[in-house]
Amino acid sequence: MREDPDEITRLKIALGRISRTVDTLVSGGGLTRTQLSVLGTVARLGPLGIGELAATEGLNPTMLSRVVGKLESDGLLQRTTDPVDRRAARVDVTDEGRELHCRLRDERTQLFTDALERMSGSDADTLMSALPALESLASVIADSGR
Repeated sequence: MREDPDEITRLKIALGRISRTVDTLVSGGGLTRTQLSVLGTVARLGPLGIGELAATEGLNPTMLSRVVGKLESDGLLQRTTDPVDRRAARVDVTDEGRELHCRLRDERTQLFTDALERMSGSDADTLMSALPALESLASVIADSGR
């Protein structure tokens, strides 16, 4: 398949526009996109070791430490000592952090649900049919950054 650079640009613009618009419409309470991503990852997969979290998020340890520190000071995450390796730290979500994560997830899901309902049936069906390809694209891009 020969990719058309103009169509690839359109895809990139559309995905970026969707992402920015969703971020604008569903506020994370003043948290950055990175902070929200870390919170979401810990809420879904936690508790996690700091190294495992850094690898999952694709962040360097210094940046992750700042992000976790901010989320911890906001009462959304908590650090504990790893029970196996007492020198290492683990991060888990607090009740407040889980509540924020679930609220934002539900609001974003509703935003997409409402938008899909306003689209033509054939466009919504086409978009949902493209979901496996979009997930594959996300994985390939994420893997190329590691």
